[in-house]
Amino acid sequence: MKRIINTLFMVLILAGLVLAGGKKINVVTTLSTYADIAKKIGGDKVTVTAIVKGNQDAHFVRPKPSYAVLLNKADLFVSTGLDLELWAPTLVDMSKNPRIRSGQIGYVSASYGVQLLEKPAVLSRSEGGLHIYGNPHIITGPLNFKQIAANIATGLEKIDPANRDYYQANLKQFKDEVDQRLFGPELVHLMGGELLTRLALSGQLMDFLRNKSFGGKKLIDYLGGWLKEGMVFRGKKIVTYHKNWVYFRKMFGLEVIGYVEPKPGIPPSPKHVEELVREMRKNHV
Repeated sequence: MKRIINTLFMVLILAGLVLAGGKKINVVTTLSTYADIAKKIGGDKVTVTAIVKGNQDAHFVRPKPSYAVLLNKADLFVSTGLDLELWAPTLVDMSKNPRIRSGQIGYVSASYGVQLLEKPAVLSRSEGGLHIYGNPHIITGPLNFKQIAANIATGLEKIDPANRDYYQANLKQFKDEVDQRLFGPELVHLMGGELLTRLALSGQLMDFLRNKSFGGKKLIDYLGGWLKEGMVFRGKKIVTYHKNWVYFRKMFGLEVIGYVEPKPGIPPSPKHVEELVREMRKNHV
């Protein structure tokens, strides 16, 4: 009981320090995508800084002292929470900021609740740079943005419970925008974003829309947004460099026939490149 009381006391102190005098919550994220989402949810209550730029490989970031200084001043730290940013724990240690450690009030795991794909059946270094929890490149799946946003909203509410309604309103608006952009406003109005999301994540959406009708039309005819624009690519074969497009591939119905990397993190040999080019020509990629 004493431990619980002490924990609650520290939470209240932290919230008071953050919000005293209208001070904005200082959010630091690993990826720039998380920063953009945090700005949407936090609005004018937050300042947000990202460590990894959009054109950088999140696997390989040197833990600079300047990043540790950023984290030292952070009220909230957002990372994927898997084994993508393996450099992040080192930075947290360097920051001397215990509030943003994993499991503490100032830490958000962006991947929490996301349906992870490609969970390995066998853990072996022979498979290259294996991600033991599943594919961590969650930002390539548009619907994952909604869960990421919900996680960030929860983190902000823990630090700033007085503005919970504000964060929840922004979260709802953000989720609605993702649904409208992905499925189109007409289909969202007809079926609702939550049902469409469940069908899409389970891989049943397209079959459902093609086989069901409403108002004398197939539901597929009501589809809009990015999915409608992407219909021209559905079923097309592609090649990627790294296994970081799995969530995008699943959502938009693409078929990956090969990777430039023979295994994650392993540079391609001339023989592998030759075989891949031959396969691409065979499949008209």
